[in-house]
Amino acid sequence: MEFFHVKRDIPFMSYGKITTAISLVTFLLAVFFLVHKGLNFSVEFTGGTSIELQYSQTADLNQIRQKVDALKYGEAQVQALGNTRDVLVRIPNIKGKSSAQLSNEVLNVLKQDRQDVQIRKVDFVGPSVGDELVSHGLTAITLVCLGIIAYLAIRFEWRFAISAVIANMHDVIIILGFFAFFQWEFSLTVLAAVLAVLGYSVNESVVVFDRIRENFRKPNMRGRDVPQIIDNAITSTMSRTIITHGSTEVMVLSMLIFGGPALHGFATALTIGILFGIYSSVLVASPLLLMFGVTRENMIKPVKVKQEAVV
Repeated sequence: MEFFHVKRDIPFMSYGKITTAISLVTFLLAVFFLVHKGLNFSVEFTGGTSIELQYSQTADLNQIRQKVDALKYGEAQVQALGNTRDVLVRIPNIKGKSSAQLSNEVLNVLKQDRQDVQIRKVDFVGPSVGDELVSHGLTAITLVCLGIIAYLAIRFEWRFAISAVIANMHDVIIILGFFAFFQWEFSLTVLAAVLAVLGYSVNESVVVFDRIRENFRKPNMRGRDVPQIIDNAITSTMSRTIITHGSTEVMVLSMLIFGGPALHGFATALTIGILFGIYSSVLVASPLLLMFGVTRENMIKPVKVKQEAVV
């Protein structure tokens, strides 16, 4: 299925140096904001108090959020817990106040509007748990990258593997840079979105790389140089890219607009990741192949023909 058929290949690789320079500047800016501002970690990472509430009737999350914010505890989180009557409230650590005091204050302020609320459970998350989550998150990202390198190196070649991983890490750093610059809350759901973007982005790279490898073997491509072969591969997969990424982006935007605060961070990270995933697969990974010296000779291995002895 194609939305349109392009008669002439779009010369993407002729803009390779420009797009690589833009990517490098964007990447360095993201790193700068990460170092200068840092991430605004949620309660899961920094530690705090987790309060599970239960209502006899449907709970109004917006009203609960306004009441909790009025206590000025900082970045408090309010979200549904499985159904419309159970609510989870996460509050950061407050000096001089225990978990019991914080939970009682939250319960008292919520009972001003509704008396049918009660506390089911109160948990304290210590900073050591947050440090463990950070280390496990970094470990997960590292393992994903190593898996991508191994898979692409086996399926294609080491040049493709390194190009794809650089492009994917470019997407991850850009997402983190946005969260650092705007100081959006970085929670476990955002970390899950980052890991999802890694897999999603490498899928687009594999599609383009597959077409590049096919082009090297096509007889009608023998007279073309490597940039022209890559341009043809990207152009021929454009319709697939529009259909796949367009439908996915519509779904993610619906979560971002209608999903509420509980899904906002997750949907935001996915929205940024999908957009930059398209960009990096086409305009970052492919130019890197040229920089790493992909040629027809190292893409097509000579076939050894067994000669029979003449009697």
